[in-house]
Amino acid sequence: MTLPSGLRVVEAGVYSLVVDGGRPHTRHWGVPLGGAADRASWQLGNALIGNTPTAPALEITLGGTVLQALGPVALTLCGAPFTAFIDGQPLPVGCTVALRPGQHLQITGSPRGVRVYLCVAGGFMTPCCLGSHSAWHPVRPGDILPCASATITRRRRLPDELLGQLLPAESGITCRVVDGPQRSWFPGDAFFQDTYTVLPATNRMGVRLHGPPLPRPTGELLSEPVAPGAVQITHDGQPIILGVDAQTIGGYPKIAHVIRADLDKLGQLRPGDLVRFVPVSREQAEQAAHQRRRWLQQWLDRLLMAEGTPVFVNQSLTD
Repeated sequence: MTLPSGLRVVEAGVYSLVVDGGRPHTRHWGVPLGGAADRASWQLGNALIGNTPTAPALEITLGGTVLQALGPVALTLCGAPFTAFIDGQPLPVGCTVALRPGQHLQITGSPRGVRVYLCVAGGFMTPCCLGSHSAWHPVRPGDILPCASATITRRRRLPDELLGQLLPAESGITCRVVDGPQRSWFPGDAFFQDTYTVLPATNRMGVRLHGPPLPRPTGELLSEPVAPGAVQITHDGQPIILGVDAQTIGGYPKIAHVIRADLDKLGQLRPGDLVRFVPVSREQAEQAAHQRRRWLQQWLDRLLMAEGTPVFVNQSLTD
């Protein structure tokens, strides 16, 4: 008899979404990239539980999520230091664990950062659309998130050093940027001298900031392609950093673009956090991206080669 497995959504929380690497080949259709907002945390969580780094996971924003195991489920949480419990017993972030059928996993809140990734052995087996398992809407109470039945041979945990590197500093973050296409519309260096505060109206589409307004340029801009990381300046002189769910074209002038190596920082910004911008050259941006890729790959290799990976009870569920 085949045992059903997966997680039933008891409480959906503020915003919990199944994600993977997104839809990189659909932007010419006007479809946003999507996918994990903090890709390093998502990939490291998958590697810790023994998955390929790109397996679908549940991105939990701000907490409030409660899930019930329908069968044996091996899982881990990776990202911001959320408080989590299994039937009332604490579950540290970055630690593997196996749920028994009927047990409840509760994810509440976090003092820092805003997102944590729930990675299950084998990844969530949700529908694929446009080459991606990233969902179009958050989970709802009563939803079933199917996954393989699995247990673990021994518990594993990410080093505290690594978990700390996944979070923004308590004093705020510094984003390295290259000049945007309309940098010349904003003379002077006020954008780089000021400190901005993250506003509550921040989501996966964009990080809204507030600070001393920049002078509104006199020119008008026809809508043109934009990408995650673009820093637009609105008519009131305030910046918006586009996120993974941002539109594919926009009409606000782009003063700068956050470099690839710093994009994951955006996924952990929460209201009240402070943000500063530092200009770098394109050569420096490429070097930083190379260093980031190397750092992440080294950790992924270490985790994937380590012992103690999950053992699938129902291998047919992963075929």
